[in-house]
Amino acid sequence: MRLDLILQIALPYALIAAGMGLCLFLFVSLKRDLRASDSRCEKKLAALEAEWKEKVAALEQQCQELAEVSGLLVPPPPIRSGLNLNKRSQALQMSRRGEKPQDIAAALSLPRNEVELLMKVQRIVLAAPEAPSARAAAR
Repeated sequence: MRLDLILQIALPYALIAAGMGLCLFLFVSLKRDLRASDSRCEKKLAALEAEWKEKVAALEQQCQELAEVSGLLVPPPPIRSGLNLNKRSQALQMSRRGEKPQDIAAALSLPRNEVELLMKVQRIVLAAPEAPSARAAAR
């Protein structure tokens, strides 16, 4: 009977101790599995990071090469004509005063051929109104 009494008192404590031991075992094994899983994830992340760094480096190199090529392919800006309205009127005034095209070009920093063309166009424009009156007189 004494054994029965001891078993009745000790059995619940033994079951509680066994349950706590089982919980402790499960806790430790779960922690071990989580560490292993974390280790695998870190390795995968490191591999992905290395892969992305390689891809970024390759893209930066391609971008640099394209920038160099595009720098070669961009056409230069068009040459602006140096003959604006102010310079044109100055050139015509100097021409009326009898100055030579070379002198006008040098004074206004214009190409000589532009000054000569301007003078030719001015002569044609001035000669054009005379042509209709000459035709009327010929009739």
